[in-house]
Amino acid sequence: MPQNFDADVAVIGYGPTGVVGALTLARQGARVIALERDRDIYPRARAVTVNDWTMRIFQSLGVDERVEKVIDPQRALRWVTYDGHEVMRIEHPPSTLGAKARFYNIYQPVMETELRSCARDREDLISVRYGAEVTEIEQDADGVTITTTDTETGEVGRVRARYAIAADGGSSRTRQRLGIELLGDTAEVTWVVIDCRVKRWWPDRDFLTFWTDKERPVVDIALSAGNHRWEIPLKADETEADFPTGTEVWGLLKALGVSEDDVEIHQHAFYRHHVRMARTWRSGRVFLAGDAAHLMPPWAGAGMQTGMRDAHDLGWKLGRVLAGRLPESWLDSYEAERRPNAAFYTGLAVQLGRVIEQKISDAERAALSAPPPEGTVTPFEPPLIAPPVLEAGRLRGPLGDASIVGRMVPQPVVGDTVGRMARLDELLGDTFVLLGDDIDPATLLTEEERREWDALGARYRAVRPQNAYTQGPDELVDLDGVLGPWLRRYGVRAVALRPDRFVAAADTSGLAVPA
Repeated sequence: MPQNFDADVAVIGYGPTGVVGALTLARQGARVIALERDRDIYPRARAVTVNDWTMRIFQSLGVDERVEKVIDPQRALRWVTYDGHEVMRIEHPPSTLGAKARFYNIYQPVMETELRSCARDREDLISVRYGAEVTEIEQDADGVTITTTDTETGEVGRVRARYAIAADGGSSRTRQRLGIELLGDTAEVTWVVIDCRVKRWWPDRDFLTFWTDKERPVVDIALSAGNHRWEIPLKADETEADFPTGTEVWGLLKALGVSEDDVEIHQHAFYRHHVRMARTWRSGRVFLAGDAAHLMPPWAGAGMQTGMRDAHDLGWKLGRVLAGRLPESWLDSYEAERRPNAAFYTGLAVQLGRVIEQKISDAERAALSAPPPEGTVTPFEPPLIAPPVLEAGRLRGPLGDASIVGRMVPQPVVGDTVGRMARLDELLGDTFVLLGDDIDPATLLTEEERREWDALGARYRAVRPQNAYTQGPDELVDLDGVLGPWLRRYGVRAVALRPDRFVAAADTSGLAVPA
């Protein structure tokens, strides 16, 4: 097979997962060709929220400020019954990851448009072919050859790339062509999604409200850009044919006290909840990401976000592998790290769905927002809003509540030695970093460990307290008093951070590069 590659990576599907994958790869200098069957952005708003973890990913790609202009901070979550009883509430504390809010409401078509606009600024490395339907994929030892057909002209094209990422949705034809099973179930209940334009404010519109009821539970959520959504299940004796137009849909909204004075129905659609995951996320040089790899109910607001996190995890690793800065073996950690996280959010979504449908006991519901067990080391937060952790992958040392390994480092405002103040990531740079609590972390390494980290382009940063002098040119000042206490809470003097800001290792269990 001739090695005249058209791109380093072909991205199949250019929704949010595909765009984040392309942007992440481009940040590493990789050439990307994205193949998208549809010529326009999907007009229906599917996802409804992003959180501070996702915003930190956007920050790493240099697009967070632009995205933030088209989304709105979310106030809180609440579960209420039709008679007005509040079953449960989760207030959103301030973000520890550097975003202005913990959660944001979005209107997906608008946010997706902005993400694609950001990607157009990288046309030197990202090329998008709209109307390109993938009809065949062939692999060999060196790369992937993809055959496409133009959806309008029928013209046949081919793309040769070193790797491919299939981000082509839950009905992924790429996954089917690779012969990868999608395991799990699909719920029998059909839901109607009603998207509306807001005409006036009503009480507590800015809460994300779950109307909990055994027969007619409802999701009631403010979206950005002046939009609002309700998701309502059909009863056993109802079908899609009973709601052909907005006229019939109005009956569902008026039962919730919503009238024509409040909103204008923009569109409605029907769907079923899936709890499914691909048997494997990789076949040779082709990786699955997003809905192509996993499908979950919407209750945790994590479906789209989990896909974008897949793409970011794979992108920063794959980009470095292509540039020769990481060995190819690092790609094995993609599914090892992302599958448990997708499974966690799928399970959380299922559990929250049981709350909404009143299928959960009082004890189970209380566990979702219970205080921490006695002796818990970490600052405890309910699972839905807890900071992210990795359960497996390129990590060294024990995992669990008492361990710092696998946790995402907080992102306070810090200073450098000449007085510049910025969010932590902006002063760390896009690389591996070892941080020491008032100590140069390099002094804790053996010569061999130092060579291993140097080979990865790592930087070494002492974090000095705000009331002390810096002692060298490459140090940080803990202006908010966050990093030092965070490290000491886990009894460590130094940690090794990956480019995605997860702790890969700590001095208590060894600072060598994780195998």
